[in-house]
Amino acid sequence: MDQLSDALAASLELVAERCGDPTPLVYDRLFARQPDMEALFLGDHSRQARGQMLAIALDTLTDLAAGETWAGNMIRAERVNHDQIGVPFDVFATFFTVVHETFRDAGGEAWTAEMEAAWTGVLARAAAAA
Repeated sequence: MDQLSDALAASLELVAERCGDPTPLVYDRLFARQPDMEALFLGDHSRQARGQMLAIALDTLTDLAAGETWAGNMIRAERVNHDQIGVPFDVFATFFTVVHETFRDAGGEAWTAEMEAAWTGVLARAAAAA
């Protein structure tokens, strides 16, 4: 792992330690920012789809941080998939930012400059992949 991967991994560990499952926090923020998107989850009574989507997003970011190629293909494919279910690209593109902001807030005073730099770097890679 390099510095980007290490710092991203450290941020994920920090959030897990501080709040356990961050899924509700992420989706609360997403729906506050993009209220129309909540209707797409009406059938997700157990909230498992949200957790699965967040897990895939985190795997994708981890892959990007490591410089692997799977993530770029995943982002492009999911962009098309989400468009087909009514998620416009500008809304789709906000999800990684929402995750970053939620994790940074959850990390609080323990969030480091290295973690912030890692997220900035990996979000730039995600934007380039889209």
